[in-house]
Parts: sequence; C-alpha cells; structure tokens
Amino acid sequence: MELLDFARGTALRVAMAVFVLGVAWRLVGVLLLPRIGDRSAPREGAPSRMSGALATIVRRMWPRQAFVRTTLFSTINSYVFHIGLAVVVFGLAPHVLFIRDLTGLSWPTLPSNVVYAVGVVTLVSLVAALVRRVAHPVTRLLSGTGDYLSWLLTTLPVVTGLMATSHIGGRYETLLALHVLSIAAFLIWFPFGKLMHAFTIFAALGVTGVIFERRGASL
Repeated sequence: MELLDFARGTALRVAMAVFVLGVAWRLVGVLLLPRIGDRSAPREGAPSRMSGALATIVRRMWPRQAFVRTTLFSTINSYVFHIGLAVVVFGLAPHVLFIRDLTGLSWPTLPSNVVYAVGVVTLVSLVAALVRRVAHPVTRLLSGTGDYLSWLLTTLPVVTGLMATSHIGGRYETLLALHVLSIAAFLIWFPFGKLMHAFTIFAALGVTGVIFERRGASL
C-alpha cells in the first residue's frame, strides 16, 4: 500500500506539475519564435486563412494517392492505436472518475469488457508499430532513442493497465501502483519528446496550409 500511496500521491502530483509546466513552456516557446511576414500578394482566388488551414488538415489526414500503397499499413495502424488509446483513457470508468475529480468534467463510460478488448487491440497495434519501425530500413535509420522511449512510455500504461485489470503478475495493489507510476513517467516525458505533437500537429498543418493556399502551391 505504501507504493500505491506514493504512486497516487507524490509521484502523480509531481508528474502532472511537470506535464502542465512543460507543455506550457513548449507552447510559449513556439509562440515566441520570430516570424517573417509574407509580403507577397495572395494569388487570385486564394481562400480565407481558415479555409486554407482546415482544407490542409483534412487532406493530410490521409496520404496522397501516390503514397497510399506504401504507407497503407502504417497509416491504418496509427489510427488504430491512436483511437484505441483515446477509448481506453476516456472510456474506462476509473479514468473518467479521476478526470472528474481533477477537472470537474464527466461523461458516460463504456463497459469494462469493451475497454479491455480495445486495450488488447491497442497493445497489438503498438507492438506492430515497433516491429515495422525496426524492420523497415528507412524508419530504422530515422529513429533515435527518443522515438523508442516515447513508444515504451506510451505502451507501459497499456500493459500495466491490462495486467491490473486481469490480476495477472502480482497483487492488484502492486499492479495498480505500477500502472499509476507508468502514467506518471509518461506525463513527465510527454513535453520533452515527440509525444508533444499531440498539441502541435494540427496547428503546424494549419499554418502550412495557410501559406501554401495563399501561394497556390499543392500540398
């Protein structure tokens, strides 16, 4: 119980503080980057900035036709584990109760067996993503320590959560403590690795879309 109390108390509080401050620091850093105004005249018939941003975000949700065949597996697999993680985090009753206690927000939960099945699929998808990263010569060359650490710290909460739910590998209190500690490690790493793309991906695509649509370039 001492380990569980530490995990749910000090460890989680420190991790959440690092997460909030780290994300804020990264976002402020992006906002303070120097900007060079585009002094060129927009092309004739250029859409509004909002339309250009939204159009690019929607188009980039799926690869261009020329790359569909070679990227189909990684694209679909990415959707599987991203959606799976969202279902597990925001669909399981204990998670929703934790969020409610933290923020006051609440919503209906999914049946535990459904979330468990999604968790298993998510874990398989994450393992498949790692196998492809290691097996594909290009992604293996482009991958660094941070990529593998991000994968590990994303996968550990799924693994420990499934173990705690199934009561496999030890006492429930110990497994729950390990699950909470894995979440704390994930939160601490989040602002400093590529997981930060969760906060920046759509803004980056939108800004790129505004620039390209203004100039008439194809993206």
